[in-house]
Amino acid sequence: MKTFRGGFHVPDNKDLTATAVIEQMPVVTDYYVPLSQHIGKPAQPVVNVGDEVVEGQLIAEASAYVSANVHSPVCGEVAELVKRKNAQGNVVDCIHIKSNGKQDKFVLPALDDPSPEQIVERVREAGIVGMGGAGFPTAVKLQPKDPVDSLVINAAECEPYLNCDNRLIIERTDRFLAGVRLIAKAIGVSNIYIGIEANKTEAYNKLLEQDGVIADTKEALENRKEGDIVVVLLKAKYPQGAEKTLIKACLNREVPVGALPAAVGCIVDNVGTAYAVWDAVVNGRPLYKRLMTVSGRGVVNPKNIEVPVGTPLSQIVELCGGLTDNAVKLVSGGPMMGFSLMNLDVCTTKTDSGFLALTDKEASTVLPTPCINCGRCASVCPMRLMPMYIDFYTTVGDTENAVKYGALNCFECGTCAYVCPAKRPIVQSVRLTKIKAKEKK
Repeated sequence: MKTFRGGFHVPDNKDLTATAVIEQMPVVTDYYVPLSQHIGKPAQPVVNVGDEVVEGQLIAEASAYVSANVHSPVCGEVAELVKRKNAQGNVVDCIHIKSNGKQDKFVLPALDDPSPEQIVERVREAGIVGMGGAGFPTAVKLQPKDPVDSLVINAAECEPYLNCDNRLIIERTDRFLAGVRLIAKAIGVSNIYIGIEANKTEAYNKLLEQDGVIADTKEALENRKEGDIVVVLLKAKYPQGAEKTLIKACLNREVPVGALPAAVGCIVDNVGTAYAVWDAVVNGRPLYKRLMTVSGRGVVNPKNIEVPVGTPLSQIVELCGGLTDNAVKLVSGGPMMGFSLMNLDVCTTKTDSGFLALTDKEASTVLPTPCINCGRCASVCPMRLMPMYIDFYTTVGDTENAVKYGALNCFECGTCAYVCPAKRPIVQSVRLTKIKAKEKK
């Protein structure tokens, strides 16, 4: 098994939903579709209050090169353009759609044997973004400025509790792999790697049963044919699924500080993104649904659900039987890089891979104490930073020195905060420094 320097093993708690088959979210009455579900400029509405829309219809179009189209998740009427808070606590513009019970759908024409340019254009039309967390518009990623020779698919899913990528590979293997090959064709590479952690045995074996897929072993690589997909077995260690650590583990290439994967000849995409590309090219369906894991021991019935974007979390939790009496923390995403929620009054986006309700035995409620300079945070940091200094200088308001110690190079994986015996909110310090540095700039 391959891995990277730093990090550590976190109890993954994936058993709660590892065998839960994908379910479909029933239609609800109200959807609040954010215009900003991606890195870059928010999309601009192309519908007005009172308009009738159908499932899959374009309701907001990309407003810049780094932006993404937004489509209606349901048939209904545009009730209002409203501002609401998202999971990060930011106030964003949303389109409120009231469903009308109809089942009409808008789809784009299917593409038969598309050219690379046609694939990129379809990805742009479909509003596909990176579904592993950041939400970078995929059409932009498929047109790198630097020459690339390898595609790496992130199937590590190293965040505890989450199983959406795992279940997608198990239940939709052929469609996922077809999406991977479409991405490879779009960027013009034949070296394709899928990095998957060793705790996903069923998904790993399912991949190796497919034609043109081989294991990352000496014998298999000696007989490798052009276009074969190599499945790299990774050590189950957090944060194995981060772009830079994944590239290091799979290809032994180190992405320079401040650079993108293309700087070392790689493009990295997520499992869900690959599936969305297949769906858009073959079925003509824009990205307005995504698979997410609802888990934690604070949820009565944990599930893996395919959910339309804009669905209120309260409705999703209701489908899962509600919350238990001892649920003490709500999290959008995974427990390491997700965001704590004050309530269920937020709606899903294209980048929401999970929702967790954690009990007092799963979530720490201990208040932070002063740093004891033990150095544990530095020993596990995959970016080789010194998080204790970033936290200290942020606390005293010295943004310049916090930046000097690498705050802008941190990708907020949370390993430092997890191992900290003083329970320092180091990730929050990093985020605050980034905000202050941006304001100053």
